[in-house]
Amino acid sequence: MKKITLSVLMLATVMAFTACNSNKTEDTKEVAEEQNEAKLDTTNLEDDAEFAVAAADGSLIEVQLGELAQTNAANADVKKFGQTMVTEHSKASEELKTLASQKNITLPAMLSDDKQKKYDDLAKMKGAEFDKAYISYMVDDHKEDISEFEEAAKEAKDPDVKAWAEAKLPTLKHHLEMAEALNKKTK
Repeated sequence: MKKITLSVLMLATVMAFTACNSNKTEDTKEVAEEQNEAKLDTTNLEDDAEFAVAAADGSLIEVQLGELAQTNAANADVKKFGQTMVTEHSKASEELKTLASQKNITLPAMLSDDKQKKYDDLAKMKGAEFDKAYISYMVDDHKEDISEFEEAAKEAKDPDVKAWAEAKLPTLKHHLEMAEALNKKTK
């Protein structure tokens, strides 16, 4: 009987300790997606909300990395590109926030865990190493963004979400061209 009581007490202690140490904050992108799922479950806007959440997360990283480029980049053109990312993605982010508010879509307030990890990795770099890694990431990221925005421009259910995605495509394509040109210079 003592062994069972001791085992139960031990298990309870381990469970209590585990519960106390599970203070990990939730990924804000996942939280936003869950909230949208609950709110928009009976509508056709769930996919549109998913796109909006991903677009918001993408804009957050573009702005924060653009700010980081101002201090960590060595190349003046990379710094200028970073400033362009801050300016243009901040504007797009504000437009998206307004649209999301009108459509009752919850957007993430902070970077997703994946994007935060990428930011943290790049924040450790300086100079030419940063320039290469940042611009390479910008090329890959903008290719992915363009693909997602093209899909939303064709398939979004909400006409306003569709129009916003379509309107952002020329800017994203221009950003990709700029990043690809810088990628050649920084190699």
